[in-house]
Order: sequence, then structure tokens, then C-alpha cells
Amino acid sequence: MVNDLPTQYLDEELDRNAFNAAFNELGLRWYWDCDTYVALLRERADAPARVRYYLESQQPHLLRAYDVDFLGGVILEKTAEHKRRMAQSGPLATAPFNWAETLGRELGI
Repeated sequence: MVNDLPTQYLDEELDRNAFNAAFNELGLRWYWDCDTYVALLRERADAPARVRYYLESQQPHLLRAYDVDFLGGVILEKTAEHKRRMAQSGPLATAPFNWAETLGRELGI
């Protein structure tokens, strides 16, 4: 269970979930699983550099239409919004949610 993780890993898991929520909200069909996120953490220490690296190495086609700083900034803004919502939600926010299952599906009521 996610709540049983050491604090460091819990923070990383919440960050990963916030990124996946941001991708989903922005209509990006990406999902960072644990292995992908750990690899990105090893590659780049800070979030802006991590997002830039991911865009340049895994989604370079988007950079023909969007400036990397603009797109990275939007992703980081949405991620921060989701992290704030999770922090305000308390323990319920730590419940795992598989954003990959939502890809290609309608969400809502």
C-alpha cells in the first residue's frame, strides 16, 4: 500500500501521481509508471530539467509546435495544482489511482 512507503518514496509517489494527473488534464496521453519516473529522477534532479529532458528525448515531435519552456511550464503549473489539491485532501489523496487506465476513456459523471 502506498501509505506504507517510507516518506521519501511516498513524496516521490505523490509527485508521480501529480504529474500523471497533469498529463491527463492537459490531454497528453502519457503515463509515468514507477520505473519511468525512477529513471527520470536518476537522469535529472530537479523537476523542470526532468520535464525538459522527457520532452526532448521522448516527445520531440511536440517541440515542433510548442516551445519546450512553454510546454514544460504548463506541465509544471498543472502538476503543482494537483499537488496542492492532494495536500488539501489529506489521507484520501494518497490512495493509488492508475491514470493509465483513464487513457482513451471518458471521465466524469
